[in-house]
Amino acid sequence: MIKVTFPDGSAREYEQGISSLQIAESISPRLAAEVLAATVNGDVYDLARPITQDATLKLHKWEDDAAKHTFWHTSAHLLAEALTELYPGIKFGIGPAIENGFYYDVEPPKGTVIKETDLEAIEKKMLELAAKKEAVVREDITKAEALKLFADKNETYKTELISELEDGTITLYRQGAFVDLCRGPHLPNAGEIKAVKLLSVAGAYWRGDEKRPQLTRIYGVTFPKKKQLDEYLALLEEAKKRDHRKIGKEMELFAFSDTVGKGLPLWLPKGTALRLRLEDFLKVIQKRFGYQQVMTPHIGNKQLYVTSGHYAKYGKDSFQPIHTPEEGEEYLLKPMNCPHHCEIYKVTPKSYKDLPLRLAEFGTVYRYEQSGELHGLTRVRSFTQDDAHLFCRPDQLKDEFLKVMDIIFIIFKALDFENFEAQISLRDPNNTEKYIGSDENWEKAESAIVEACQEKGLKARVELGEAAFYGPKLDFMVKDAIGRRWQLGTIQVDYNLPERFELEYTGADNQKHRPVMIHRAPFGSMERFVAVLIEHTGGKFPLWLTPEQAVVLPISEKFNDYAQEVANRLNILDVRAIGDFRNEKIGRKIRDNELKRIPYLLVVGEKEMADGTIAVRKQGDGGDQGTMTPDEFAKMINDQVKEQLSNY
Repeated sequence: MIKVTFPDGSAREYEQGISSLQIAESISPRLAAEVLAATVNGDVYDLARPITQDATLKLHKWEDDAAKHTFWHTSAHLLAEALTELYPGIKFGIGPAIENGFYYDVEPPKGTVIKETDLEAIEKKMLELAAKKEAVVREDITKAEALKLFADKNETYKTELISELEDGTITLYRQGAFVDLCRGPHLPNAGEIKAVKLLSVAGAYWRGDEKRPQLTRIYGVTFPKKKQLDEYLALLEEAKKRDHRKIGKEMELFAFSDTVGKGLPLWLPKGTALRLRLEDFLKVIQKRFGYQQVMTPHIGNKQLYVTSGHYAKYGKDSFQPIHTPEEGEEYLLKPMNCPHHCEIYKVTPKSYKDLPLRLAEFGTVYRYEQSGELHGLTRVRSFTQDDAHLFCRPDQLKDEFLKVMDIIFIIFKALDFENFEAQISLRDPNNTEKYIGSDENWEKAESAIVEACQEKGLKARVELGEAAFYGPKLDFMVKDAIGRRWQLGTIQVDYNLPERFELEYTGADNQKHRPVMIHRAPFGSMERFVAVLIEHTGGKFPLWLTPEQAVVLPISEKFNDYAQEVANRLNILDVRAIGDFRNEKIGRKIRDNELKRIPYLLVVGEKEMADGTIAVRKQGDGGDQGTMTPDEFAKMINDQVKEQLSNY
């Protein structure tokens, strides 16, 4: 018999070898009908996979990410099975589940090109195969057997992957006539897949290497119900309208230049103004919470990142070392700010009375992302983190953690990110060897995070085994205006870097002690945060943040001088205003400036010039706001801004 413990802490005994599906059936037939996957001792299992030892068990329905991942992983195999029937001789690369759906990289038979117009026929074949409800069967296999199997099929990409695996770790999954090298997990069969949409076809270099063959990547998404697919496709259409790349271009916020380099954003004047306003907002909050601003170089000696461990972690994703004329001297564009902050901590000896020390920096870092992975501002090679590192005593950890949470809540509220989830990531109690630091320190850190969430009344799900190797963490997943999830705020507890850099403070006992380090980034990176904010708001930023609060629109060129006077007066009164002096009809000017998401449109003509007034029109559904003087309008805008910022 084995003991199975459920998420609520209850436990039952079952015969060894029982499957997760059988356990679900023993609880409720309805549950068994809805469950798609299970987490067993921290690993996601197929429902049919035997459980051979005492275990913690969590059953996953469609609503859980683990269930969706399993569903879409099986869908990728279903796509491959359909392609095998439609394109004999096709070769397969990799086919993972992704955040929303799946893809498969394939090499079509020589002379064949898979086009967008072919996707409908592939979808039809997928649904035909799904209706057969063929069992998806896991099979352990030796490395030699796997190499022979895929070599016989002339699957060169699969054999390359197998050659890099260790014997004894290789599994296959079979469904119908299709067999794939795969770790799983998968659905018991593809019958749950009721709605299919293949979204696009793209090129993708094998293993992201531009020197390797270019494969065809087919993206898709599936659902248990057609209604869910229809809702998702409607969401995609709305997401296209909100695409930060499109809106950023329309609002003239940022740009990219291949001459400057791929993935290196250029912040235009309006985008820079928006970004600096965000930075200033956070700086004011940080000053209130006792942070000190620091600045560090954009490069560092390679040994700095070897000491911190970042070279081992990010070395392959970093730009190549910079070699100086001095023999053996190498520098790197910095991939992280924290090693520099550790060195700042070490500049002067620290007493327990000097802690906590809170160092903040808007520091630019560099990672060499593959060109195929670059995407607007969300995946770039140069980005600025709103980084801060807090060095504190163990007894100060909980209080400092609470204060960081306060900062994150202030930012989320100010920017209308009020729909969010929190996840506490703790270490795996059954595999503590992979974490550094003493059990005592881990228990203190984990308790501090759990207690901090309880004190704030924050309902956070706890995930065992999800902690970083150096400490537990709290992550915030925000839902935007159209329901998409983004990870923004993160707070991480670190015992690793203080150890690596031999950071110390003298305690009240006159002995040397290690400080605890907290990594904290409410925005994450300015680039990614601005991208998310653009898509969340559709470019209609809060009045206090938007680059331009008003545009003055003269009805004809005769009123340009008066329009300029109005714009100048408003700027003197702290309203960000511009004039549109193009020789265009007023209707065209209104449409164009609506597109630029400027909150207020101020129309001036003969009557307004004679009366010294402006006709105020609000962006979107706001419509006409009446006529007022520039000073009255400025007071209205400034009062609105004060109200928006009054709680922060």
